Order: sequence, then C-alpha cells, then structure tokens
Amino acid sequence: MKRKIQHIFGAIAIAAAALSACTEHVDTSARYVFKEETIASYLAKNAQYSEFVKLMNMVPVSEMSESTVGQLLAARGNYTCFAPTNEAIDKYLQKLTEEGLISAPNWESFPSQHKLDSIRAVVVLNSVIDGGDVTQYSTWDFPTETNGEFPLSNMNDRRLTVRYVNDPDSIYLNYDCPVSVRNRDIPAINGTIHCVEKVLAPSDISMATLVGKILETKKEGFLVAARVLDACGLLDTLGKIQDEKYEKLYRQGLIPDYDATKNSWVFHGASGYQLARAPKHRKYGFTIFAETDSFWTEAIGKPALEIYPEDVQNWVLANQQYSAEDKFEADNNFKSPDNLLNQWITYHILPFKTPANKLVYHVNEKGYSLNSKTLTIPVMEFYATMGKRRLLKLYESKESNGIYLNRFPNLRNGRKEDYHEASCDDDKRGSYIDSKSDRVLEYEAVNGIIYAIDRPLAYTDAVRTNLAKNRIRFESMSLFPEAMSNDIRKRDDTDYRYQFVHIPKNSVYHYFENMDMNDETNMVYLNSYGYDWCNLQADEVKAVGRYEVTIKLPPVPRSGTYELRYRVLANGDRGVVQFYFGDNKNFMQPTGIPVDLTIGCRHQSTGWEDDTEDMDYNAEVDKRMRNNNRMKGAEAIANSGGSARKSSNSHIVRHILLRQHIDANKTYYLRLKSVLDSDRKELYMDHLEWCAKEVYDNPEQPEDIW
Repeated sequence: MKRKIQHIFGAIAIAAAALSACTEHVDTSARYVFKEETIASYLAKNAQYSEFVKLMNMVPVSEMSESTVGQLLAARGNYTCFAPTNEAIDKYLQKLTEEGLISAPNWESFPSQHKLDSIRAVVVLNSVIDGGDVTQYSTWDFPTETNGEFPLSNMNDRRLTVRYVNDPDSIYLNYDCPVSVRNRDIPAINGTIHCVEKVLAPSDISMATLVGKILETKKEGFLVAARVLDACGLLDTLGKIQDEKYEKLYRQGLIPDYDATKNSWVFHGASGYQLARAPKHRKYGFTIFAETDSFWTEAIGKPALEIYPEDVQNWVLANQQYSAEDKFEADNNFKSPDNLLNQWITYHILPFKTPANKLVYHVNEKGYSLNSKTLTIPVMEFYATMGKRRLLKLYESKESNGIYLNRFPNLRNGRKEDYHEASCDDDKRGSYIDSKSDRVLEYEAVNGIIYAIDRPLAYTDAVRTNLAKNRIRFESMSLFPEAMSNDIRKRDDTDYRYQFVHIPKNSVYHYFENMDMNDETNMVYLNSYGYDWCNLQADEVKAVGRYEVTIKLPPVPRSGTYELRYRVLANGDRGVVQFYFGDNKNFMQPTGIPVDLTIGCRHQSTGWEDDTEDMDYNAEVDKRMRNNNRMKGAEAIANSGGSARKSSNSHIVRHILLRQHIDANKTYYLRLKSVLDSDRKELYMDHLEWCAKEVYDNPEQPEDIW
C-alpha cells in the first residue's frame, strides 16, 4: 500500500512539473487526454509511436482472426498497452542484428516472411493485455512486490513481471524494460497506455535450452546445478513446454466449456453467471531450487568450473544428505531413478512453474487482508516433488522475513495464543529462497524458473521427522501441477472467465494427471478471488452429476499411523459421498459409511458446542467430536465472520476419514463417489489433511486448534 501511495503522489508531481515546463521536448500531453481518445487513436497522433502503430495494424489478434491488434485497440474494451517508442524498436532490431538473426537493423532484412511475421507479433502481442470486461492496469494496480507477475497474461499468453528499485517511481517490466516516468498512466476511452523504453520480448526458450546455454557458455551462478541436471538426464523433461495435442483440440473447438444451466446448477456468489470455461492451454512447468556455485565452491573447495556431478554426489554421500529410509546406488548411472544424485536433485524440482509472488498463497489466513497484504500467521504449502515423490514444505510468516523450504519454527500455537513464530532453531531454519533479487528473472524460461537457495536442500532423516510432526494440510488445487502452470489456481482477477474453470472430463481430455473422473462428472474450479469465503485460500472445487472422482494423494514423510481428514463447508446443495481409499485404484476399500455433506458441526451427531472461556472444557468438546470422527474448522482460516472454528462458521466440519498405517514409499488414492440418484447435488473439495499419530495423539502436547 505504501508503494502505491508513493506512485500516486509521484504521478501528481510529474503532472505538476509538466505544467510548469511545457517548453521541454517531452510528450507531457499524455497526462491530459481525459479519455478523449482510444488507445489506437492516441498512439496514431503521437509520432514517437509511429513504428509501433504500423506494426499493430499488421499483426492479427490471433491465428484464427482476421482483425488486427490496431483494430482491437480502436474498439471498446479494457486494454493495457505498453507502447514501445520508435527508438525502442530500433534498438530491438539492432539487437536482432547483433545476434545474427537478421543481416541489418531494418524490417527488410528478415530471411523469410514467417520470421518477419513472428517478430512483428512478438513486438505487438507482448505489449498488450486484454482485460476483458473489467481490468486495466494503472501503475498503482501493478503487482506490489518485486518479481511479482501481473494477474492477466498479455496477448502473447505470457505473464509480465515487475521490478522496483529504490526510487518508487522507477518501474521495470521483465527486469530491464523501463516504464517511462513521464508518459505512463495515460487514460484512454478503452484502457490505459504506458510508454516503455524497450521492446517487451519475454524469453521463449525452454528450461532445457536455458540450462544448455549455461553449460555451453560455462556461465557461473548455477553451472554446477546445470551439470547435475544434465548428467541426470532431466533436460528432455525440462524441454516440455505445452501439450500440443490439447492445444490442437482446443483450437478445433473440441474442448467444450460447461453450461451449468443444463443441470440447473447455480455457482454461488456468481451473480447469475453459469458458464465455466475450459482452460485455453495445457502447459508444462518446472520450479527449480538450486544451490549456487558460490556454495559449491566453498563446500567442495574447488572453483565451480572444476566441479562435476561426481563431486556433488560424493559430497551428498559424505555429508549424509539423504535419509536412512532411502534406497539408492551411489554409482555413475546418474540417469537412473535409483541413483543417489538423481534422487537428490529431483527433490529440488517441483513439477510446475510458479512466480515469486505465488511460491506461497496469501489469501485469508487469520489477520491477513488482500488490501493491505501485511503478513501475519504462517502460511505453508506442501507439494510432492519430481522423481520419487517426496514432500517439500514452503513456508512464510511475518517473522520469517522471506520464504523458506522446510522451515520448522516454534509457534505460539496454544488455544489463547496467536500462532506467530516464537523462535526458530538454526537447524530447523530451512533454506531461504532468493525470490526478490534480479537473479530470479535472469534465470526464467518460458516453462520454468530457477530460484537460488542459501542452504543445501535434502530429504534427510531430520527433515522427514520434522515434517511428520506437522499437520500436513494441503489445499485441493495444490494436488494438480497443471493448475499452477496454467494460471488456474487463485488467479488474481475477478473476471468471470477466470472465476469459474471447467476441468474437462477424462473422456474429452485427461487434463489433471492426478485426477480421474467418470463421464457423468461435471467439475468446476471456483477461484473466488475477492469473495469472502471461509475456505482454505477461499477457493473450492465442486462437481455435479453422478460423479466419481479419484485423486492421487501426496506422500507422507515417514511410515506410520496417520489420519486422513476431509474438510467440508456444509449446506443443502451438497450431496452424500462414499469415500474409498487404497494404493491401487482398481481395488479400493470404503473408508466407512457415506458422508452427508449437508451436515455441519451443529448437527446433534457431531457433539459440537461453541467455544467458551473455559479452555479445558473446549478441549473436552474437541475430544467428544473426535470420538464421532469430526473436528471443528481451523482457527487459522478466516473470513469476515471470524475463523473457521467460530460459531458463525459452524457449517464447516473436518471429517476423519480413516486412521491407519501409511507407507511413505507407496502412492495412495482417494475416491469420492456420489451415492444419490441425482445429478444436481454437489461434490465439494477444499482441503485435506495428513496428520501423524504423534501429532493427534500426543499426551504431552495435544494437537493445536490452528
């Protein structure tokens, strides 16, 4: 909020300066358009944009459209245009010449019409964000954090990032593209214009190509990590950008949207909106956390240029950067999943791409506001890594001063406490993720990003043990990497086209790899950005029809006895679900009797009572509910009505589905099947929990309410 205020005052000061310095050769008239022009007409009247105007009148809106971007920017809408000056375009052509792509810095020097058309499209489509019915971006609407992404993609389907320096009025897009201080926030009838001093041309190379360039040039920074990734045979995987089969089917109109009126289904809070759109793309993504070359130089005692995969494996082995439960071979067959180095490096990779501002999701944890964005209580994400699926924890709190991997602090988690960090032992501090520096954008590819970490990352016995001491709460969409790589999960936009996303049926396309559904399931993700819902991160997944849904669960950190819990916000629209569980999708056992999702905590069967000032009595109520395989909602999740545990949210209940031995080396599945002869009753998914016996049945320290 402070930065936004600074920008507002800065804009006022600039406008005032422009009034007193009208003799300067600067286009200060931009401040006084007062929406008398469209974006297209304004640019056409200003000579410094003449090259961009020519290009936008040549470039079609899409492969399937005959209309040009120039025509689009002359029509009604909400567009944000980052317009490059003629000088910026000249510099871009010079850069292409230096790179050997063209023979001279002009449009006549391209070797083919195809290449010419593609470069024109790069310049134009990367410069425009189509905000649909509601969204356009003034500078005070930009992401507030350095390396944060804009909620909406540009017309080239790329997300732009923003970087701030010490001067609050200095703004850079994609690290090094300056937004003009004097010619920004120009209002038009159909959007907002920002003059930029460099062509926006985000990298279109894959993570594999990025790693390959590091290896070829021996560029230091992540050279050792690049050598390990290559030796372990991961470049083929890291080269995957998008599912071309899905792309083709979507372009052919064979991936349908979902019209909820067919089932008389109403999306709650949607103001009558009943169309859920299918994802436009199915992209792949990767997030890599990597030790830097400076770390390896100090750890191994050799320059990074002289450190090879064998050296890293020897260090991993000598320093016990593994668990006694692991089965591995410390040989030179690095491409084998049984190899120690392979297992170690794949633990550094998440199978989706996530920007810096979404490494963790701050939405509605207790005390947090989307307006102020002031950090409060801890937020934790638990993900399954690549390779041998292992649990990785991402963590941020008010006290942590950044985002960490596998941080295990001491929390003030008593019934009358505030759930903030009291302290953090150094051996439980975890690995700090460098998400704010310039290095982040330097190592970003179209399908991935590399983040530096300041301490080595490994799935050691200590990490496994500490993870098992956590209640592992995972938001349902975190189970599906495609939701992160394709801008589905918690997209920061209120436009209905992003609020309701239809997940295609398996018979149409198997979109979520970790989810199977029958052909009678109509699955919709409700983003609910801006809605005051008391769900974890305020979103939810729902379905109607005679549904049968099977999801792959994340692993547990250690073998032992666990509870699996399912949380529901009960109401009369929900259905009745039979849960099944097992490690073989073809032979799964019911977890008990069907669960009625219409029944909240207040029902007589639960044993619920509202909290009182008597903490001991509250604990007894919690025990009574657990005896009925029920739990109140979590104190950590809140909306305007209070926490999910409060009486105002007593329709929220956690069901204990099972309590049994779980093998850390097995993959388990959960099936949710409707038992009603109705296609209008809802399936609901918010979050699930793994909770080890030493947490829920600890006589010395009972499980907290958070």
